[in-house]
Amino acid sequence: MTLSGGLTRPGERDRPIIKFMEIDWTFCLVLALIAGTGALMLFSIAGASWEPWADKHLLRFGVYFIIMIILALCDLRWWFNAAYPVYVVGVLLLVAVDLVGDISLGAQRWLQVGPLRFQPSEVMKIGLVLALARFYHGLSADRARMSWWLLIPAAMIGVPFLLVAKQPDLGTAILLGATGAAIMVLAGLSWRIIAAMAGAAALAIPPFIMFGLHDYQRNRILTFLNPEQDPSGDGYHILQSKIALGSGGLLGKGFGLGSQSQLNFLPEKQTDFIFATLAEEFGFIGCFGVLFLYGAVIFMALRIASISHSHFGRLAAAGVTATFSLYVLINGAMVMGLAPVVGVPMPMLSYGGTVMLTVMVGFGLVQSVRVHRYTEVTSGKGSLV
Repeated sequence: MTLSGGLTRPGERDRPIIKFMEIDWTFCLVLALIAGTGALMLFSIAGASWEPWADKHLLRFGVYFIIMIILALCDLRWWFNAAYPVYVVGVLLLVAVDLVGDISLGAQRWLQVGPLRFQPSEVMKIGLVLALARFYHGLSADRARMSWWLLIPAAMIGVPFLLVAKQPDLGTAILLGATGAAIMVLAGLSWRIIAAMAGAAALAIPPFIMFGLHDYQRNRILTFLNPEQDPSGDGYHILQSKIALGSGGLLGKGFGLGSQSQLNFLPEKQTDFIFATLAEEFGFIGCFGVLFLYGAVIFMALRIASISHSHFGRLAAAGVTATFSLYVLINGAMVMGLAPVVGVPMPMLSYGGTVMLTVMVGFGLVQSVRVHRYTEVTSGKGSLV
């Protein structure tokens, strides 16, 4: 039975069909449009062929979409109870990577478990959001604003940050650190602490660049400041990306007619620099359209966070949205030469199953917050209002 205003009686909200109807299908449609655009670009840069990228991209999205819907139907209290275990498992997997992980292209980021090969840092992206949301759920506003209790979330962020940076994977480490900081701010962190942290970070960046990074990472940052000094080496990626962006103009060269990607001048055209390919073929208008879709996803996800009755739900949804926003921001800045090349893909657009799975699991959590927005979570238990 439906009450006035479209609400259902508490006893009816747990029915699967009601939960299914509560999913934000407009949100799902926008995700599909982004993934579909990615498939078209992968089809184009493969020489008008579905292989080797476009077909797998669509297949993965279809499978992960189903996973997202299943997770959306999971009770928010299930996510709450899973928060700390997922975080602990994530940390243990990162330690395992450091001890027995596979080394590829000079980095130790992967674990091989039988036929399964995966990056534990992707587990941590979800685990950190869940763990911080659960921690702040039980913390008073005064303690969240400014107290010694803040050392706990700082440590929760710092441990995976250091483990991932050691692999080395600077892009993912930055994502984890920035996402954790965003959740602390959203939870009510005092502006005095935010200012102090910003000042400390500004002072720590120069020595970190000089002594905390590998030589190739340091060269990337220095080359970013002046890519023309090494046009055929470390500056090649940024320069070719800028050429692709600029040559697209307002309307682009046309579908399948991007010379930088079609003639393989643009490196990593199917992953990190697919946005440059989009700019070359569809110009400013095409880029604006895709960024509009990303903006719509971020807006709808934040709106879902705002309507949750649970503090845990609000912070979890906002944390996932922060991670997604950082993906878009860092990759866009990297492609335009406004940030160093750190290997962060454009979510849903770039080819790659691991990041897409992480994003879709995160959005499964966001949809669960929407479906169970009337659920109040208290000390691991919940009650409907």
